Amino acid sequence: MSSQWQLLTPAEIPQDFLEAIRSYTQNSSGEFAAQLLWQRGIQEIEQLPGFLNPDEYQPTSPFVFGEEMERAVERLSVARDRAERVIIWGDFDADGITSTSVLWEGLGQFFEQHQTLNYTIPNRLTESHGLNITGIDRAAEQGTTLIVTCDTGSTNLEEIDYANSLGIEVIVTDHHTLPAERPPVVAIINPRYLPEESPLFHLSGVAVAYKLVEAMYATLPEIPQNPLEELLDLVAIGLIADLVQLSGDCRYLAQRGIVQLQKQTRNPTRPGVAKLLELCQRTGDRPTDISFGLGPRINAVSRIHGDASFCVELLTSRDKKRCNELALETELANTRRKELQKNVVQSVGKKLQQIDLSTTSVIVLEDSQWSGGVLGLVAGQVAQEYGRPTILLTTGIEGELARGSARSVARIDLYQLVKSQEHLLHRFGGHPFAAGLSLLVENLPLFRDGINQQLRSQIGDVAAMGTTVCADLEVTVAALGKELFRELKLLEPCGMGNPVPKLLIRDCWFSEVWNNNAKDFRGKKVQYIKTTFTVCDDSCPEGFPGIWWGHYKEELPQDRGCDAIAQLDYNTYHQRYEVRLVAVRLSEEGSQFEGIGDRQDWIVDWRGESYDRAETSDYILLENCPVSWDEVHQSFRRAVAQKSPKLALAYPSPASPSPQTLWQTLVGIAKYLQRTGEMATLAQIEEKLNLTPSTLKLGFNALRAIGFEIEQEKDRVRICGWNDPHATSEPTIEKFLGAIAEEQFQHQYFYQVPVSTVQRLVSPNLF
Repeated sequence: MSSQWQLLTPAEIPQDFLEAIRSYTQNSSGEFAAQLLWQRGIQEIEQLPGFLNPDEYQPTSPFVFGEEMERAVERLSVARDRAERVIIWGDFDADGITSTSVLWEGLGQFFEQHQTLNYTIPNRLTESHGLNITGIDRAAEQGTTLIVTCDTGSTNLEEIDYANSLGIEVIVTDHHTLPAERPPVVAIINPRYLPEESPLFHLSGVAVAYKLVEAMYATLPEIPQNPLEELLDLVAIGLIADLVQLSGDCRYLAQRGIVQLQKQTRNPTRPGVAKLLELCQRTGDRPTDISFGLGPRINAVSRIHGDASFCVELLTSRDKKRCNELALETELANTRRKELQKNVVQSVGKKLQQIDLSTTSVIVLEDSQWSGGVLGLVAGQVAQEYGRPTILLTTGIEGELARGSARSVARIDLYQLVKSQEHLLHRFGGHPFAAGLSLLVENLPLFRDGINQQLRSQIGDVAAMGTTVCADLEVTVAALGKELFRELKLLEPCGMGNPVPKLLIRDCWFSEVWNNNAKDFRGKKVQYIKTTFTVCDDSCPEGFPGIWWGHYKEELPQDRGCDAIAQLDYNTYHQRYEVRLVAVRLSEEGSQFEGIGDRQDWIVDWRGESYDRAETSDYILLENCPVSWDEVHQSFRRAVAQKSPKLALAYPSPASPSPQTLWQTLVGIAKYLQRTGEMATLAQIEEKLNLTPSTLKLGFNALRAIGFEIEQEKDRVRICGWNDPHATSEPTIEKFLGAIAEEQFQHQYFYQVPVSTVQRLVSPNLF
């Protein structure tokens, strides 16, 4: 489905404001950061310190919650004095898991863990969010007299009444939709009771739990043994993973928490968190390490297994061996989640082809084979792509009930929309952007018709619901890199209300496009696609690396002028800056390549000749003999960016030592590196042997087969030892020799191929 693109109109930034920004941006102009901050309502110099530096922010007291917080602290203090049994009732998503972990550690300073303090988390696949009768009965049997909820409980009126009837009191800490009347609880700490302008209004479940612990620390300061701030890494994980608006205390807690999280890669106090960061190849210094690393992994456990209770142990245990085991299990769950998500996406796509989207306001689809654990993720993808609220349901668990997840798009309150059909539902809960629900299968047709009619009555024309992609800044490819990254990083942590900046790149093109399956931590391919590429424009024909998650290379226009919207990121594994593609379309100037291929003078032949470099300014030089037509295409695209594009085939006559000679040379290099302990870059070895990276990789396999131990760190290699060769080393060596022979054949071909052939074969791929 096509989407509308919008670029925010640049504002005139006052000079004094710009100068104030420059004090934070080191070696760059600060203009991009100033523009973004101004667009997002940070327009006073006095606002900058508290927004950009958490040391300058004054956090809000937990007692802003008033009598509710005071009652909660008083009741917990009584429970501690009486050695009552207390149960923390959490939830199974990342916010719920971290909320439970914060209360487990925080209240664990006042109660004896596993004795007077325990926790429980519902099973995602067999239970719903919130309190349930079965769990309350189990708590009563254990002698529980107090339940403290986190990230849940506000609307569980029936269950709260039932708990009270069994002599169990309830303290609710939550951030979800409020009930019409205050529930019969000891206390309900929910920021939605506060004024919308309160710095605490947007707290997520984990931040509310933290505020309760903070109040306990303030009331009984002589009891806790561990510093309160040690909980902040858990708070940051839950806050950022839950996609709440990061303003006020939310932003402050996330900033502080990320500082705490970074420590886990240097001197870990949480071995489980440290291992997760290692597995997802992150350092913990950026919010994206949570949103794309830790958060999805924690969420994956309940999506795959249903029961996510062990995640609390993973986050809070100090047992390194046990945490490593749990982290690996979490990683495998995330790998499986990616595969299931891809399968459901494909199935949903087929169903969407069978419905009339021109008359559909709310997409409601059901399938008995879908995995319920990934429906929320897929619903979010579909909602964004088609610009419509999306509800996906499965009957895979219970044949009579359809269970599933709903996701919204901008300006549509999903909670109220689903609530309008409450008479048809078994259970539901959530907030304006996301909801979970269940209903009888027989009610599905009525539900689908009713919810579509309800939204049509609100918005009128369905066609007006198309998606809009909004770009914050327009940049060139040459502007991408370290300085721009540092400016954009000033706005972190990003989230709702302060989204990751989107950059519009006009009239660009893509080269070196390739897609492959992602890999898990064991190197096994996962059925989850990503496309890598280099994006180029007139300002930087050499280009800048990028990645497009969940898309195939065929979806990316090549050899055509494009506009792209992307986010600038830093890849810690490859140690490079790169863009993550958000959207792409053909540009109005997409014909920039037209006519070039019809000219007879755009390519010259200097192969095997000497030439004066001072006279080559009008040419793009192809100086390394190619082994594929793709390399020629890429050079041509660089030439197109010049005002008078010309491409010179300027590579020397290829030397062709025998494959066996090159093999012996590689063995000699390996012996030298093993003897000296030195490291060599891949580029050095490739240049020495005149081999491509893929063929050199086969050479390393052959070295391993004859006993060399090879360690590779990014783009460098070390030979660590030399053991007995494998009994089956010969086939591996032959494969390497064969690859060398093929490369040398290609070198000879591209050295001899007529220029007219190059002209003819490149042009059809372009026009």
